[in-house]
Order: sequence, then C-alpha cells, then structure tokens
Amino acid sequence: MTRISSRGIVRSAGALACLALALGAQAQSSRTGSSWIPYTSSTYIGANVGSSDYHADCAPGLGCDDTETAAKIFVGGMFNDVVGLELGYVHLGEVDRNGGVVRAHGVNISLVGQLPMSSPLLLTGRVGTIYGRTKNESVVPGYSGTGTAWKPAWGVGIGYRFNPQWAVVLDWDQYRFDFPRGSDRVDALTLGVRASF
Repeated sequence: MTRISSRGIVRSAGALACLALALGAQAQSSRTGSSWIPYTSSTYIGANVGSSDYHADCAPGLGCDDTETAAKIFVGGMFNDVVGLELGYVHLGEVDRNGGVVRAHGVNISLVGQLPMSSPLLLTGRVGTIYGRTKNESVVPGYSGTGTAWKPAWGVGIGYRFNPQWAVVLDWDQYRFDFPRGSDRVDALTLGVRASF
C-alpha cells in the first residue's frame, strides 16, 4: 500500500508549483515563437504524482517498505509528429528500509515516441537515461552510502487529449539507480496533466 507522507505531499505540491511557474514562463516564450528544446517544436510540459516501488536489496530479518509517493515534472519537444525529446526531474520518495531510510531522485533525458496529434488518445513510449542519486542510511553494514551515476530509464504512458493544449496522462516508468549493494530499479506509476504549446 502506498504511504502518503507529509514529505510526499510537500514534494507533490512543489512539483505542481514548478508546473505553474513553467506554464507562465512558457506562455511568455511561446509569444516569441521559441522552443525550450533546440530543433524541436510542439513544446509540452507536465507534472505527475503517484507511487514509487523500490526493488533494492532488503537485509535479512529486517522489514523493508517498498512504496512511497513519487512526483515528476517534465518538458518535451517534438522533432516531428511522432518522435521527440523529453527532459525531466523525478523524485521517488523516501522509504524505511534496512533499519534506516533510502531515497532516490534524478534528472532524465529520453527519446519519446507518440501517436500523431490528430488522435485524442495519447500513447507514448520513452527510452533514455537518468542521472540518478541515492542516499542509503542503515544500521546494517554494507547497506549504507550514496550512489550517483548515469543509468538507463524507460517508460510507457497512456493519456487522453481534451483539446490540442491539455491532456491527462498515466505513466509507468522504470529507472535504474546505484545502491550500496549494486544497481537496481525503482518503478513509478504516476498520474498527471500535460500542457502543449
């Protein structure tokens, strides 16, 4: 079961605040015809909130939580009707694990494929990389430390366009991170909104 903590709510509110600021900034830039990502058009931004699922090692004999509130914000641009580039920041929350806490977050870059804009159904696929950071605190030797590395990331999404500017999206993403006992994944299932310009 997903645990919605006060930290998770604050992070989610922060993500939505960033989206509001980005909407204002993008509205200003769109009047001049510029795009946030070079060589792209059809700029879009979005913010999602949902649940993360940690798969890092759990020490024998200790209880380990797996799920926490996750949030992501992203900006993208399309090279053509179906292929684009997306930049984002994801925070996957903090879980109680191995007698301490584990947290993961990072910045990701992905190539994106989607159905053409003429369809109200928004199907997307993403493949790329994340520059992720983990912090692990534990009472068990070998389970503490930090990790920072470029790792693979990918995901899929489904959404519905209410009009050419606004859509609701449901995304499932998988990110790899460096943990003290090796590389492992954190999944995220998130729901949010996407605004196109």
